[in-house]
Amino acid sequence: MEKPVLAVMAAGMGSRYGGLKQIDPVGKNGEIIMDFSLYDAWKAGFQKVVFIIKKELEDSFCQVIGDKVSRYMEVEYAFQSLDDLPEGYSVPEGRIKPWGTGHAVLSCRNIIKGPFAVINADDYYGKNAYTLMYDFLANTIDDEKYRYAMVGYTLENTTTEHGHVARGVCEVSDDGYLKDIIERTHIQKRDGKTQYTEDGENWVTLPEGSIVSMNLWGFTPSFLKELEEKFPVFLDRVLKEDPLKAEFFLPSVVDSLLKEGKATVKVLHTPDKWYGVTYREDKPLVAAALTRMQEAGMYPEKIWEE
Repeated sequence: MEKPVLAVMAAGMGSRYGGLKQIDPVGKNGEIIMDFSLYDAWKAGFQKVVFIIKKELEDSFCQVIGDKVSRYMEVEYAFQSLDDLPEGYSVPEGRIKPWGTGHAVLSCRNIIKGPFAVINADDYYGKNAYTLMYDFLANTIDDEKYRYAMVGYTLENTTTEHGHVARGVCEVSDDGYLKDIIERTHIQKRDGKTQYTEDGENWVTLPEGSIVSMNLWGFTPSFLKELEEKFPVFLDRVLKEDPLKAEFFLPSVVDSLLKEGKATVKVLHTPDKWYGVTYREDKPLVAAALTRMQEAGMYPEKIWEE
């Protein structure tokens, strides 16, 4: 059995943040969020990482993170490109937005051959998440169904004070499996409550303690095959309805596989707090939290120079 691989989605430019936030320093000695995430993944057992980036960012990534990590983990790059489309399809005129997280993972189809975890480059997930995921992937194979996993976070541990966020809100069965996931793209703290809106006017309160996805998933190779089959179906629909902005969301693909009865998703719940820089105003809070962890000995002073 192939050893689990970590795939890092880092092709987005962070439009709300206003810059290439994935390589913006936040740590005590100039570390970026990925330094902490990859250190945690390495300690949990991951020996290979695939960075999903835009081709034009390769030099920056090698310099800021890839070359350092390559002394500890095997490093490969997958390039997410707007024109990486199935035969017979072309990029709609005027489209500049990437095709989404499902398409990002699909770009790894010729690199990843075994079980793999997926994370966002700009999210800090906590040590526990990687241990839970590695242990699952190292001990799970598909049988009559695809056997996947997701690290679930408590909603209140994943919000920001500085604006709205997108989260996959989950319904979880009593025995710990994902029943349903709905992508809510506008979740915000309002008057002491966590609420979402679909139209900007009507707000719905989410129950306290709701479980959400932060895009930390675990898959067997079957998922890449499903992405490859479902992407053209997605394109056939959206090229008519919303050709410039529609995205092939990874959670939507998972949800469709659940509804088709083809997969199960074990929810690996972690009490850890998520940290991320969605907005520039988030950066000082994230930097302070990660510095405290370094000073408490959770991370070395210089992460890749033990």
